Amino acid sequence: MKSTSPLIPEWEAVDAVILAWPHDKTDWAPWLEETRETYLTVIEQINAASAGVILLCRADDVADVQARLAADARVLIIPAEYNDTWARDYAFLTRKVSENEEMKGQPVEFQFNGWGQKFNATSDNQVNQRYLARLCQLPLLTSKIVAEGGALEIDAQGRLMSTAQCLLNPKRNGDITLADYDAEFTRMLDCSSFTVFHQGHLEGDDTDGHVDTLVRFTPDHGLVIQAADNRPDDTHFEGLKALCEECTAAFPDHQQYCLPLPEMFNDDNERLPASYANFLICNNAVLLPVYGQPEDDAAIAVAEAAFPRHNVVPVNCATLVRQFGSLHCISMQVPTNTLTPSVLAQLKQGVTVYD
Repeated sequence: MKSTSPLIPEWEAVDAVILAWPHDKTDWAPWLEETRETYLTVIEQINAASAGVILLCRADDVADVQARLAADARVLIIPAEYNDTWARDYAFLTRKVSENEEMKGQPVEFQFNGWGQKFNATSDNQVNQRYLARLCQLPLLTSKIVAEGGALEIDAQGRLMSTAQCLLNPKRNGDITLADYDAEFTRMLDCSSFTVFHQGHLEGDDTDGHVDTLVRFTPDHGLVIQAADNRPDDTHFEGLKALCEECTAAFPDHQQYCLPLPEMFNDDNERLPASYANFLICNNAVLLPVYGQPEDDAAIAVAEAAFPRHNVVPVNCATLVRQFGSLHCISMQVPTNTLTPSVLAQLKQGVTVYD
């Protein structure tokens, strides 16, 4: 007998985090070595938080990756083809399934079309069925609609959040309505409620306002919000202020933890969407993106207040934001009791290659 419960909140225990190694055909080509060093730091911190890493890796890069990793790193390398490394948006999500009174994680996928056909994502969209589904105990559940992991945020009560700007981009799902999304997310993720924010957006964000750059739940009925109170003259100020007001209306019993907004530009003077809300919760740690900006210390303090039982670990993501994303965007957590026993055993053996 099976019964489902919602998409698993990020703060529940995880066995692994999925990453995709940057290669010279990805967006990272101009800064490949810098980006790879950032990934090595992320891998180290994930391991330090008692989780393994499932690393998608182009076959030609496997030997080089093995040479770069520490001998005691817990990394399972999966030779794979993929367009880019934004694993949050194409790697499987996980929901709970009660099977014979045992709770297991079931992989769930939506379709990925490069954030509304902005980029070629054909190989990314096949990663779950080609490579990742076989690592799991339960079969992959597939939806026909386009939706990215970074567009969805859930808490332990099954309350799901997203943004209208992202969902209503017609190049994702045509004229599908928010009510249609609600029905599909309820079917696929068993969410108890569905809140859609209409305010707030970061310049340079290719995702059309993913919620993981704007608003995140905490385990203690809190909301971490990428605000701009420190920059009242910034072009983002009014929209992010309105977002905070939407959050108050939607979740009046939640404490708000407002992050400062950094100001970063690339060499072409384009504003970069540097969000401190794009953190990864990994067991007892919160891996917090920082950017070498004056606001970093204040952001760390906000995160520590929002997650008093977690260890906040700053990770320099200045290189990642050059391609308009950050730490949460490159990662996808795998909750406990999702992977097969053989995969878990291999993850404990150091750096190995899955065959």
